[in-house]
Amino acid sequence: METLTLADRREAVLGVEHSVKGRRWEPRLENDRMAQAVAQALGLPDVVGRVLAARGVTVESAAAHLKPALRDLLPDPSSFRDMDTGCERLARAVMAGEQIAVFGDYDVDGATSAAVLLRFFRAVGGRIEVYVPDRLTEGYGPNAPALLKLGEGGAKVVVTVDCGTLAFAALAAAADAGLDVIVVDHHLAEPELPRALAVINPNRLDETGAHGTLAAVGVAYLLAVAVNRRLRAAGWYGERAEPPLLQWLDLVALGTVCDMVPLTGLNRAFVAQGLKVMAQRGNTGIAALADVAGVEERLSAYHAGFVLGPRVNAGGRVGRSDLGARLLSTDDPIEARALALELDRHNVERRAIEAMVQEAAIAKADASVGEDTAFVLIAGEGWHPGVLGLVATKLRDRFDRPAVVVGLEDGAGKGSGRSVRGFDLGAAVIAARQAGLLVNGGGHAMAAGLTVREDRVDDLRDFLSARTLSAGLAPRGRGALRLDGTLAAGGATPELVTILEQAGPYGMGNPEPRFAIANAQIVKADVVGENHVRCIVAGGGGGRLKCIAFNQADQELGRFLLGTLRTPLHLAGHLRANRWRGREDAQLIIEDAAPAA
Repeated sequence: METLTLADRREAVLGVEHSVKGRRWEPRLENDRMAQAVAQALGLPDVVGRVLAARGVTVESAAAHLKPALRDLLPDPSSFRDMDTGCERLARAVMAGEQIAVFGDYDVDGATSAAVLLRFFRAVGGRIEVYVPDRLTEGYGPNAPALLKLGEGGAKVVVTVDCGTLAFAALAAAADAGLDVIVVDHHLAEPELPRALAVINPNRLDETGAHGTLAAVGVAYLLAVAVNRRLRAAGWYGERAEPPLLQWLDLVALGTVCDMVPLTGLNRAFVAQGLKVMAQRGNTGIAALADVAGVEERLSAYHAGFVLGPRVNAGGRVGRSDLGARLLSTDDPIEARALALELDRHNVERRAIEAMVQEAAIAKADASVGEDTAFVLIAGEGWHPGVLGLVATKLRDRFDRPAVVVGLEDGAGKGSGRSVRGFDLGAAVIAARQAGLLVNGGGHAMAAGLTVREDRVDDLRDFLSARTLSAGLAPRGRGALRLDGTLAAGGATPELVTILEQAGPYGMGNPEPRFAIANAQIVKADVVGENHVRCIVAGGGGGRLKCIAFNQADQELGRFLLGTLRTPLHLAGHLRANRWRGREDAQLIIEDAAPAA
């Protein structure tokens, strides 16, 4: 959901000022003329023109948006600072048979970054190992004992992925021990950089900022491109095959989607091309995870973000941190199946823990968040650190404001935050650390992590609230729901869904279209699966549409749907294809509803 300032208020869609979820329905698009021009230029339905225009697509950019070409958008890796230094050292290590270690992170971006480099260096004949720290005992990022142990084990070069930019003490210890450390990261940097052979990060302050939205896995992929080019120039492929680098774009797509970076520009091309690779299920680990999750259809951005990603993450959240990287880098189907099953079990455990923390956090937030609250920061004793980011996402969506959730233990708190459009949370957390409010912290625009003393939590909340207001984000009640258009039940067809899919992939920066189904009636509704409400709605013209509201049977929305048979109502949600045994229908994923006036 996107944040609106008070100045953005426009006429409510279908007159819905207060929906079942307490939201005002507002149009996403401001320029109807551009929508008409885009639709006419490409021969698309008007509603698709509205979707594209609302995302900044013009007549001139529409063709490239619908078919993003990686060859046109991929930058020269050498344009990144320290890239040539890092790739030269790694190429020498490969050719000299030196041991290379990848120091990873425990989330999906970290796991995919590690897997890309593991697969690449194995393919070119390098000696490579991976180390992922334990979330609970070691925390985030490089630590001196682990780095020194890698050196003692024979590693000459260590590549940190999705971490390292702010690891000043740990990298200084590694440098003193003679380790060559190459940082591959995307988190916001400070003016001072750590002591490392190379710091490859598009968010260094001395970078251009042109590629600051890349996920770490995108940076890791560019490093592989650079090292491959250096090995080719050195004649390394005279007697061995050069690996086709496009085969690992499925990993790049998975990490990019899951790290909530904007799906625009190069990221969009990475994901669009990577999903084509992913659909082939050539990665043994991804295929095993999809099988365990029961996904039979073509893998999409939705599956990456909401089916595969949470399971890869589960290892780092409540299980063993290295499970994700191991799964995504193995070619052994038996090992992949075992790892996928283990991650699936951890995901079930994660969901149970998340539900408990979420219930407590929402109760606290509902009691403390008012109309004048600019930033949501909730803290609780004993909350598991592995689910704080997920709960922060729920609070952000619930209140339409930046949110941080902190788990307290023994006078200290570890927190994770999620932001909204227009507020750089990573920069705010770094500013709080520089102001002495945090023990540690960092991140990027949409997500951040931090460590804070319990007695500074209130001060931190005040600091972040003031920072939010200074960014121009006005406090609001429940956030407005942005809609791309209005459809009749019969207008939500499989053909429309197919055209909308071509305008994807959707995610941060390119939000999935949301539509209102106007003046419909529920002709059938029941509870299915784990607390889901399944409906069939009919429109005035006789068309029917399948709908489902996930995890809403015991919520206000679910009770409304189950209790309004044959009563005129409006529904809001996302259209998706429902493919089953060769049959394809359109389905509405219900997010909200309102009585029809």
